[in-house]
This record gives sequence, structure tokens and C-alpha cells, in this order.
Amino acid sequence: MTNTTTSVPRVALVTGTASGIGEAVVRQFRELGHQVLAVDFNEQAKDKADAAGAAFYQADLTDGEACKGAVAEAIQRFGRVDILVNNAGIQHVSPIEDFPEAKWRQIIDLMLTAPFLLTQAAWPSMRRNGWGRIVNIASVHAQVASPGKSAYISAKHGLIGLTKTAALEGGPQGITANAICPAYVKTPLVENQIADQARLHNMDEQDVVEQIMLKNAAVKRLIDPEEVSALVAYLASDAAGAVSGSSWNIDLGWTAQ
Repeated sequence: MTNTTTSVPRVALVTGTASGIGEAVVRQFRELGHQVLAVDFNEQAKDKADAAGAAFYQADLTDGEACKGAVAEAIQRFGRVDILVNNAGIQHVSPIEDFPEAKWRQIIDLMLTAPFLLTQAAWPSMRRNGWGRIVNIASVHAQVASPGKSAYISAKHGLIGLTKTAALEGGPQGITANAICPAYVKTPLVENQIADQARLHNMDEQDVVEQIMLKNAAVKRLIDPEEVSALVAYLASDAAGAVSGSSWNIDLGWTAQ
């Protein structure tokens, strides 16, 4: 069988690489021979990048200048940016009435404004080379909503709009843009949500997993990060040149209802 993810070596910038999906994407790209700049706020993510053979750049992506700096670092190191994977994210669970304004702004800045600024900064390099792949890690919550996650859900819905706009503008220039919408993935971000959800709903943590996280899933398990990174690799490959403006659900059948 032909490996549909095979392509010439590229330069990728991946955000949110300390664990979970971002860490898996960095490993996947390095296995494919791509040069990778792993970007994360957490300095400990450097160890993960080093282990995978990737370069590391520490940045707080809620700062617009840091977004531009990350792209500049990739271009300085590798000469260009071919692939951008916007994955960095955080979560806060609280009813709208009690949701802290500062946390709302932080989530929107990190999960919607930063992907826009990173896309904007990487765009000229992709345009010059006539080839680019933008993969935005959205969420099943870019398709549906749940209580207590107003900022996260707003950011993810907005990310789908950004993806579609980038696809329309990038098509004539050889740039594609797609979003991936996973349900609950086995990551520290999800693990941290369990306790928050238990408090919000006054439930045991095991009940949160079974009755909330997997309630609407046809496949009753959490998703492995490598399952998401495999789709990222396809969407970032030459084989996916005709795929753009799409939202790819890896949601355990959640939205099949």
C-alpha cells in the first residue's frame, strides 16, 4: 500500500508541544524527515523536542510579538516555513455568570488570535514557495457546545471560520488550510478537565468520564494522540493537495447523532 503521507522533507512549526497531540505531531513529522520547530510556553517542552530531534522555541503565544518571533525563528533556522500546526490550547470550566474575564481573554488570545497571527506571519514564506499546509487543531466543540466552556467553544468555533477563510485565500497560492476536530484525547488538558467537570456537575470523576465525556460517543474510549497526529501528517502531505477548507472529525461518532 502506498504511504499517502510521504512527501519531500518540509519545515514545520508546531505549537503546544509539551505533551499530547503537539508532542505526537512533532514525533510524527520527525519520523517523516521534516525539520520541526516546536513552540511552547513551558520550557520543559524542550526536553521533548530534543528527544524527537526537533528545535525548540519558548514563547507565550498570547503575545502577538511572540507569535511573529516564532515564525521568524523557524525561517532563521531553516530558511522557510512550509507547515503550520496550530495546536496550543488551555481550558477553563466555569458557568458564563462566573467566568473570569481575564481567563476569557487568555483563551481567545491563545486559541484564536495566535493562530491568526502565526498564519499571517508564515503566509509570505508559503506564498513565495507556492506550497503551504495549515492544520488547525480545533475540537468536537468547534461543532457542538457543552456547558461551562464558553471561551474554549467560542475560540474553536472561530478557528473553523479562520480555517475556511485561509483556504479560500490560499488556494490560488498553493496553500491549503484544514481543521481537525477531535473529541476527548488522552492528554493532560483532558485529565485536568475531569476534576473541573466533577466540581461543576457535583459528580464523581469516573462518572464524569462515563456520563459526560463519553456520553455522546459511539466508541466508548478516549482518543490516542497518535491517532490525531496521523491525520495531521496526511493533511500536511503532498497527497492532500486537493483537500482544503475542511473540518475533519475524530470524534468517536459524537456528531453522528
